[in-house]
Amino acid sequence: MKDEQKITALHDHVRQKVKANFPQILDISQFIFQHPELGDQEYVSSDYLVKLLQEAGFQVDRAYQGIETAFRAEFRLGDGPKIAFLAEYDALPGFGPDKKPGHACGHNWISASTVGAGIVLSQMKKFFQGTVVVIGTPAEENFGRKVDLARSGAFDDIDTCMQMHLYESTNLKASALAMNAVNFHFIGRAAHAAMSPELGINALDAVNLTFTGISYLRQQLPSDVRIHGIIKEGGQAANVIPESATAFFYVRAPKLATYRHAMDRVINCARGAALMTGCQLEISYPENEFYDLLVNPVLADRMEDHMRLSGFDDISEEEEKPGSTDIGNVSYACPTFYGNVGVGQGKVFVHEEGFLQVADSPEAHQQLKRAVEAFVALAIELDQDPDLLLKVKEAFKAQIKE
Repeated sequence: MKDEQKITALHDHVRQKVKANFPQILDISQFIFQHPELGDQEYVSSDYLVKLLQEAGFQVDRAYQGIETAFRAEFRLGDGPKIAFLAEYDALPGFGPDKKPGHACGHNWISASTVGAGIVLSQMKKFFQGTVVVIGTPAEENFGRKVDLARSGAFDDIDTCMQMHLYESTNLKASALAMNAVNFHFIGRAAHAAMSPELGINALDAVNLTFTGISYLRQQLPSDVRIHGIIKEGGQAANVIPESATAFFYVRAPKLATYRHAMDRVINCARGAALMTGCQLEISYPENEFYDLLVNPVLADRMEDHMRLSGFDDISEEEEKPGSTDIGNVSYACPTFYGNVGVGQGKVFVHEEGFLQVADSPEAHQQLKRAVEAFVALAIELDQDPDLLLKVKEAFKAQIKE
């Protein structure tokens, strides 16, 4: 499939099929945008997507892996590879004067691009002889249900996963920080702060010492490690020695091993503070552990060519500043492509209220059509070129080994 004429001809076929399906694909973006729901509450959105896929002939497993708003849809065309498109449909909280949820994340666009790609690919049996998979992955913004899905083995039989995200610029050099949250709850003993302070054990002192220890620790960690925290509980009255206090931290790093080393040292700071003050310490992890993102280099290289053929002519070469996302865990389970698609001419930014103006705009619709075309074309190339798929899998093995 490396013959440029063949690939150009392929795009012509895919483009016509995308054009025929685009009214429905556009409906997906607009429906999800108009029905914003927070993570794990996406009942309307997930039900809508499931019904569309069922009407398109997909076999759908609802409440997939025990997650109520997750689903897995499959359409088998032959014995070729399983290509998965990952849909997101949760919104962010608190926008506008009424502080209502909204898709300032552009997840309406993600669900339209991935479900749309799945439906288009399912109609191209002449070109694709594998299995089309669409996996609905809820709660990316809060709980990160891809982590739970990856842990349960949901991606173990997948040959390639694909997803793109709306962003300020089009960029295939996406990265993400490994991350987890940790909660330190210190239990001391209350006493009157003026009459009998010597009888108390100050839990707030333990919290403050934890922050101090972490501040000194930063000098001994790589400069790209991020540690940020808050005091969630610090006592009830100034004249009472606090018997209970809680600190909450995020720890992040570019690589999983680096993050875990940093997390161990942060925990030691809390343990030291408990020892110094005489407090009991309870440690909990209220969120999922996110891995760093391993974008498959072979997939990224081929996707860039397909995106350019689809009309993307402004692909940035700059390294992006990373956040954290649950697709990192997927990238450790199977070969994964993830990239960003620019809207708003760099004047609006994701997770800000202004992004609501572009997440379902005519510009986003144009980028949606291009993204679906690129997704489908790459999936067909992977099916028709076994050597390419082998290179993808070899690159994945090398990434995991590192």
